[in-house]
Amino acid sequence: MSDLAGILMERLTDAFESGRDPVRAVGAAAYMRDQFPFLGLTAPMRRSLARTALAGLPKPAETDLREIALACWARDEREFQHFACDYLIRHGGVPGPEFLTTLAELITTKSWWDTVDPLATRVVGGLVSRHPALVARMDEWSGEDDMWLVRTAILHQLNYGAETDTDRLFGYCVAQAGHRDFFVRKAIGWALRQYARTDPAAVRAFLAEHGGRLSALSVREAAKHL
Repeated sequence: MSDLAGILMERLTDAFESGRDPVRAVGAAAYMRDQFPFLGLTAPMRRSLARTALAGLPKPAETDLREIALACWARDEREFQHFACDYLIRHGGVPGPEFLTTLAELITTKSWWDTVDPLATRVVGGLVSRHPALVARMDEWSGEDDMWLVRTAILHQLNYGAETDTDRLFGYCVAQAGHRDFFVRKAIGWALRQYARTDPAAVRAFLAEHGGRLSALSVREAAKHL
């Protein structure tokens, strides 16, 4: 482990442990269907403690980002994975295209919406925007068996606005229209609803043509503000 990763993880562990709240931890775990243990930190507290741990530390290199993210993913308590997402977002301009392999590992490990969504919309989305050749990987992910990679492909353009590749967005939604999982069907609706803020006419036309193939959930979410 690099010096930066080692120092940060030691500081972060001490800081997070100082705020441990067993009672709140039980409620947080229940909210996540008891899939992950928690320290019981609120989001504002977690971020405040993280700022203390980060004070005076240098900007990470790509190797540091990988080591820190994987070290956080190796920890049991969910707050460490939440910190890693925040840290990757904060330093989103650092990694190059090869970092997508690391992101795939994070997305498909200890997977749930609370980590997948920020990674998809803020980290993967930014990386693909800076390195357009990665859209080919998004095409691959959109047809993967792993539903979280599918969700990521659908959501990665969420913040692109007018720069959205509508052919890809609509193509992914049609290809996965009959997906069995709630989280993919929800992602379709969310992505379409968000793009409707930019081009409502395009989303109306898409729903008119393909709405019969989409799930009721996807259509309801997509049309929420139309």
